[in-house]
Amino acid sequence: MRAQRVWKVNGGPSIGQLQSRLDDLNKRLGELENQQPESCTIETLKSRALSLSREIDDIRCAEATAALSELLRK
Repeated sequence: MRAQRVWKVNGGPSIGQLQSRLDDLNKRLGELENQQPESCTIETLKSRALSLSREIDDIRCAEATAALSELLRK
């Protein structure tokens, strides 16, 4: 079965931008955990952080795949 790309690398946020958003979320998570360890807001932020980290991984994999494909064409 052939994999299908479900996202676009070009035109989307850069890895740096996504990493910055993830860092901000992680910082906020730490603050909330110290203030309200049982808050549902923490779970929401954790979910967003996981989504961002997956998006970063997807972009990195796509870039590596593109670079490898270019090398193999040579």
